[in-house]
Amino acid sequence: MMSPQVERLTLPVRGMHCAACVGKVERALTSVPGVDEATVNLATEKATVTFDPTRTDVTRLQDAVEFVVGAILSVPIVIGSMVEGFLWAPAWLRNPWLLWALATPVQFWVGFEFHAGFLRDLRHRTASMSTLVSIGTNAAYFFSLAVTLWPHVFMPAGGMTYYETGAVVITLVVLGRWLEARARGRTSEAIRRLVSLAPRTARVVREGRELDVPTTEVGVGDLVRIRPGERIPVDGVVLEGASTIDESMLTGESLPVEKTAESRVVAGSVNQTGALLFRATHVGSETTLARIVRLVEDAQASRAPIQRLADRVAAVFVPIVLVVAGATCLAWLAFGPEPRLPMALTTAVAVLVIACPCAMGLATPTAIMVGTGKGAEHGVLIKSATALEVLHRVDTIVFDKTGTLTVGRPEVTDIVTVPGVGEDDALAVAAGAEQASEHPLGEAIVRLAKERGLALPPVGEFTAVPGQGIDAMAPDGRILLGNETMMNERGIDVSRLADRAIALQAQGKTVVVLAFAGRLLALIAVADVLKPDAAATIRRLREMGLAVAMLSGDNRRTAEAIAREAGIERVL
Repeated sequence: MMSPQVERLTLPVRGMHCAACVGKVERALTSVPGVDEATVNLATEKATVTFDPTRTDVTRLQDAVEFVVGAILSVPIVIGSMVEGFLWAPAWLRNPWLLWALATPVQFWVGFEFHAGFLRDLRHRTASMSTLVSIGTNAAYFFSLAVTLWPHVFMPAGGMTYYETGAVVITLVVLGRWLEARARGRTSEAIRRLVSLAPRTARVVREGRELDVPTTEVGVGDLVRIRPGERIPVDGVVLEGASTIDESMLTGESLPVEKTAESRVVAGSVNQTGALLFRATHVGSETTLARIVRLVEDAQASRAPIQRLADRVAAVFVPIVLVVAGATCLAWLAFGPEPRLPMALTTAVAVLVIACPCAMGLATPTAIMVGTGKGAEHGVLIKSATALEVLHRVDTIVFDKTGTLTVGRPEVTDIVTVPGVGEDDALAVAAGAEQASEHPLGEAIVRLAKERGLALPPVGEFTAVPGQGIDAMAPDGRILLGNETMMNERGIDVSRLADRAIALQAQGKTVVVLAFAGRLLALIAVADVLKPDAAATIRRLREMGLAVAMLSGDNRRTAEAIAREAGIERVL
């Protein structure tokens, strides 16, 4: 049974002439993210596509089909129009009627949007790239058709077919549009992931009762209750409780952030350990998450500078081209040799064909395709043509910290023990206590213990103390693993390692104190460590004359410590 998230769509596909065309169209459709299945029928000239509407849209599917069909038909048109340059090509491929049959679907089906855009521009008395493409390709197509129908009239006047001009220009401009749509699709996927962070319902406290209401109905000033494992529905300020919250999806903070009374919480973050009661301060479109989504949407909607320039040029260029073509035609009619009319038409169409934006149709999509492809080969995702276009003017590179410069997960960096206690012994005790924990710090400790092959002591009773640490009972005594506040409340003297703790914290590391059976054992420092090649990459960029900065939502001290290690002076 089909998932309710999956839709089925039938698209017309004109211009196919063999099973190989069917295979190419199917591969183009299935390459679009979100498409589960694509079946193309040669006899009916239709494609049936099963896709997830939350990950793709009809426009991207249509662009993919149009480009593939245009490419399939344009290649033989180009070869047939330039047989002298392709000595291996059969002579029958230059038959003008064959070229006309191949060019017609490209001109009127693949290029339909350009012609429709031209008519819209005509109604509004303006001009754009669509106007230029439509006029140039239609002039080339209909003149070529006239040469095909009446060769005895136009050939003596130097007339020749231009079928390849219209087909190639339309196909390449559609390619650029398809690549742009794919880039927008990646951004749309990011927006959908951001939107999905906000829960659909919230638990509010009204007149002493807890009610589950849609998030859209939460108002500023409402009291909201959050339990462990739940996402924060709106921005607010904590009134009661203590917990740790994972804000990594919003801020890049690699470790959970402790929250107590008066702390601020943001929509989309995940409550981890304790229950919280907070007062809503920003709801709906005013939450931090909503503002981030809006910024991404605004960036996605912005047009590439080259596109804006092209439309401005077209608004002036199109009338000039039409005037020049008309003047050329009249000049040949008035002063040209016989046969005047064919010569006048030939020269006028030549002006229109030359004015057709072949260079832009070729250069822009090709540059985008090569640039994004090479970037992907080197692990660089270029999200839009705009970003690629202005990249040459960049003088500063800003790196995200978590997962880009750093590994992206906490790792144990230091274990400092009191005299008489071995490092592995302390690690085994700490890992034993953290076996049942889902906290990233605990997972880092357990992971290192397993890598060293240590035997972990069995632990019975386990209690997570919000804002402090964990309390676990082993057969030989109680294990405490947490912050200095926890140790002070339990009567554990940490003064012997206090200086080392301060030094480690100054390096941006999170320090936890380990005690067993009432006595101090060790300090364990955890941090999101720098990737092995990060410092060398930063050094190479600086040698190229680029300024380098680091962007992080982590706490300032941690961010600056990572920046120093990487060789970055500016932290944002």
